[in-house]
Amino acid sequence: MPTMKVPLLDLKPQYQSIREEIFPVINEVMEKQQFILGPNVAEIEEKIAQYCGSKHAIGVNSGSDALLLSLMAINIKPGDIVITTPYTFFATVGSICRLGAAPLFVDINPDTFNIDPEKLSGILNSLPGKIKSKIKAIIPVHLFGQCADMEPILCLAMKNNLKVIEDAAQSLGASCTLNGQAKKAGSMGDFACLSFFPSKNLGCFGDGGMITTDIDEAALKLRSLRMHGETEKYYHRYIGINGRLDAIQAAVALVKLPHLDSWAEKRLENANYYKKLFNNSGLEENIILPYTKKGSCHVFNQFIIRAQRRDALKNYLEQNNVGCAIYYPLSLHQQECFSYLGYSEGDFPESEKAANETLALPIFPELTKKQIEYVVEKISDFYRME
Repeated sequence: MPTMKVPLLDLKPQYQSIREEIFPVINEVMEKQQFILGPNVAEIEEKIAQYCGSKHAIGVNSGSDALLLSLMAINIKPGDIVITTPYTFFATVGSICRLGAAPLFVDINPDTFNIDPEKLSGILNSLPGKIKSKIKAIIPVHLFGQCADMEPILCLAMKNNLKVIEDAAQSLGASCTLNGQAKKAGSMGDFACLSFFPSKNLGCFGDGGMITTDIDEAALKLRSLRMHGETEKYYHRYIGINGRLDAIQAAVALVKLPHLDSWAEKRLENANYYKKLFNNSGLEENIILPYTKKGSCHVFNQFIIRAQRRDALKNYLEQNNVGCAIYYPLSLHQQECFSYLGYSEGDFPESEKAANETLALPIFPELTKKQIEYVVEKISDFYRME
């Protein structure tokens, strides 16, 4: 096959497909000169709530702020403990620590890369009461576009009187089975946090995010917290942050939202084509393909493989114009800034193993079959050279 360039992500084709829809809505914001909150934000909040199946949606400045504000809404404070996974983007844990609380890590399921409910149960059952009383919440992460195993997580949370904050930054549109019914990411926990960062399945033209919740009182508090804790102009009930979604990003998200499911279908088609090619390539000893849990809808924000000699493979692909990336090269319990937590290498073996083996391949909706074939061919070439 002739040499070609396959980027990890190319947003230009998507933009070209909707540019005639985008220009008028951005121009309208410019003409009205109302950039902070306003009708666009109110409309995307209503539509995201409907899409996820939640009662409320609150537009915020980013997925990171969504996590921070959700923790603030339940009064997380110094000395509190929040359970989450060490294999996730930094913001999940950074938001906990910014409030002076401590993360309590639980290792991941090696198939889904999401927090392991059995390990979670084991930790909750083994902790002494003094420590257990400090645990206030669980943040399960729906990583790479697949929901965490929410049914046992929610049961454990209810049993232990813990709040659940879904980190759904990578999984808008994903779903899993809960009590025999399909439930979308963003509709299962006390809160859920979404990101509209440009690389996400629903990306805007900068930073943006959303919090969903069914709790009326919490929604009111979140709307105040994102406005420096104001309840009316210059009157502050809480110490909040400047965490609002702006009107331009809301306008862009409104244009993109009707396309979200069709883009997700294209990602799934691409994932299935990858799997077909890999399954016919004889690389089963070198590559482990993404796993989708039964009853789940995976939206493939990333297409993650486990690969032998991962770093060498990454270098080879980049030399052959194939974009790829490592999500994430270092488990969070090993990050220098979290060394004060006292964790050591080997404490979370599955997370550490994933950090050493995983590689993201291109999966964006506009990826062509020829490009996918080229990626698989180059991976096959690499292992044949051994």
